[in-house]
Amino acid sequence: MTLEDCLPPDLRGPTTTVTRIAAGLSGAGVYRVEAAGKAFVLKVAGESENPADWRRGFHIQRLAADAGLAPRIVHVDEARRAVLTAFVADRSFLASYANPSTHEAALAQLGRTVRRLHELPLPADLHPLHPREFLAQTWSALQPGFTLPDFARDAIQRVLEEEPPADGRALVLSHNDINPTNLVYDGENILLLDWTTAGPNHPFYDLAVISVFLRMDEGTCRRLLAAHDGEPVNTLPARFAYFRRLVPVLCGSTLLNLARQMKHAGASGTETLASQPSLAEFYQRLQTGAVNLATADGQWAFGLALIKESFAR
Repeated sequence: MTLEDCLPPDLRGPTTTVTRIAAGLSGAGVYRVEAAGKAFVLKVAGESENPADWRRGFHIQRLAADAGLAPRIVHVDEARRAVLTAFVADRSFLASYANPSTHEAALAQLGRTVRRLHELPLPADLHPLHPREFLAQTWSALQPGFTLPDFARDAIQRVLEEEPPADGRALVLSHNDINPTNLVYDGENILLLDWTTAGPNHPFYDLAVISVFLRMDEGTCRRLLAAHDGEPVNTLPARFAYFRRLVPVLCGSTLLNLARQMKHAGASGTETLASQPSLAEFYQRLQTGAVNLATADGQWAFGLALIKESFAR
């Protein structure tokens, strides 16, 4: 089988080009396709991805695409677990968010976009994501034969010991990985990419994830929640604050586990909370090319920066 076999017949031919863009954490391959004078994105599931999980994720992706929350689906090859979507030229949501003149409008649009996602019908056959249980599984995978800095171990154990505050909000259809790399802005709408981990979750989880990765302060978080809820938020809810502590540890430990799988040696014994770069400093190093996320060292550095961020929550 060639990658071109995953395309519809009218997009195959001698002028069609398929260029690899990236590989996801699940092992999926992502490719840019140029055909018939148009651009597309092809995502082919990795061999290790569970077929049932793929079908579930695709079902949610189609719901989101139909609602204008994900790029338009052009073609699907279920046998090969391949999805072709329209290519969306990214106008950079981050640039709009970082610009003082457009910051508030971008923040409000982000909150409303997440609310639109959470208003989609929740399929009855989906199992909820339990973030703390996922962290426990990741922690179990990390421990044998892989040394972590003391502050990272302390952060993981602290979150595992904390009980989520009670909250009466119902579960919603969540993306579960709204980080900046999964946002595309077409100039009018924010679209979400990579629906691999989507499923039922508390609505504050999605909001907490993006607030952590964008390093939002308390006031910005309140305005994000207000845009999502459609009413003023004067105090951060306890459940949202809890997720703000859990998310950087969960995402950071996931990256550390990925670094382990990429044969990283683990802690050298010199890593301390004070010596590790902050998340802001890591982003600066990433922008200058001083760190490469495609490497084990890059995943390790990102993971530690996220875990350090949890101590500020």
